[in-house]
Amino acid sequence: MSVVAPPITLVSRMMMRLRLVPVALGLAIASQLGVAVLVFVIVAAALIPLWVGVPAVIAAMALCRRFADVHRSVAGSLLGREVPRPYRPIARTDNWVTRFRIAAADPATWRDLSWLLANAVVGVLCSAMVLGLLFGGLFWLTMPLWYGLVPEGVVIQSFGIWEVRNFDDSLWMVPAGVAELIFWGWLSPRLMWLNAAVTAGLLGPTETAVANTQLTTRVAQLSESRAVSVDTHASELRRIERDLHDGAQARLVALGMSLGMAEETVDDNPELAKQLLAEARESTNTALAELRGLVRGILPPVLADRGLEGALQALALASPLPVQVAIDLPGRPPEPVESAVYFAIAEALTNTAKHGAADHAWLRLSYSDGRLVAVVGDDGRGGADVEPGGGLHGLERRLAAFDGVLLVTSPLGGPTVVYLEVPCALTPP
Repeated sequence: MSVVAPPITLVSRMMMRLRLVPVALGLAIASQLGVAVLVFVIVAAALIPLWVGVPAVIAAMALCRRFADVHRSVAGSLLGREVPRPYRPIARTDNWVTRFRIAAADPATWRDLSWLLANAVVGVLCSAMVLGLLFGGLFWLTMPLWYGLVPEGVVIQSFGIWEVRNFDDSLWMVPAGVAELIFWGWLSPRLMWLNAAVTAGLLGPTETAVANTQLTTRVAQLSESRAVSVDTHASELRRIERDLHDGAQARLVALGMSLGMAEETVDDNPELAKQLLAEARESTNTALAELRGLVRGILPPVLADRGLEGALQALALASPLPVQVAIDLPGRPPEPVESAVYFAIAEALTNTAKHGAADHAWLRLSYSDGRLVAVVGDDGRGGADVEPGGGLHGLERRLAAFDGVLLVTSPLGGPTVVYLEVPCALTPP
């Protein structure tokens, strides 16, 4: 069922415009307070040769930035978007001289000062026009109601064109007041938008600053991703070393001991030698099975042979739970991405079978807008969470090496849904 939004009537439009009146009044007052802030900054800067100059400038800059923060918030609400702070970070542990140097070298500081001067003009003009048109329209609209209070012989000038000399003349001012209010309703939001746009343009970050911030954020993400990748690689190597030491290596040592004992007893006790050789053969088979399992843990053969789609279908068939699979891939992802996504889905299905207490699960895999998206869900009891050191946290770290994300929704009572997304390019089949 669709919901139809109620139409915006003339009354509702006027109410929306009336909400701008206190904002315009506040901005008009604040624009003049900004002049006082600018004077305070100039006086503090003039005192720099004296010992009180540096702390006075720092206090003036702090006041200026707080004042600008308020206007950034108001401008953001009028524009419908956030106006971020563009300042360079200053540590609380820095001394006065360091703070002064950072603030003085920050281009945003000088843009704040230029905004104080521009706002004293633009802010007053825009706000005064919003207030003046409103009260002027109300003045002419209500003239017949209060004209009787005007002393006899007093002439009221109307827009510098008409003169109101009697009550009949005041009636002609009602249409003029209505026209002025209609014009105010059309112009007031545009004036407020202009004021907010000027504020956002001077107090917001420049395109260069935004690009530098995005670059810094991206470098930090790549550094974190590289660290995660190195940690994941190291943990995988430790796992392989542990599996080899505890599994195949121990089997091979036992095999060597059995063969040595069989060699010593083959002449004196052939039956014992045959028994030892049989044990050695079993140890060989067990060691081979463990090595195959270890190799599959590194790169499953089915993944190399049949690709991600075939490997996931085989994984679903091998799951102890019935898994409904829906895969739509127009190509094949890179091998590292295939491996990471395969093991992430395998871990999610394993967690479902072990801890989910579910009756069935489902798997969806698709590709759109340069992103490989996988969704694994079940109808279990829920309560799964990404905790440090847990399996899901390990999946999150593994996917982070490819700029991937992992989201888990698992309310108590279920269902549990694990969402994986990895950016990649597909190779056409």
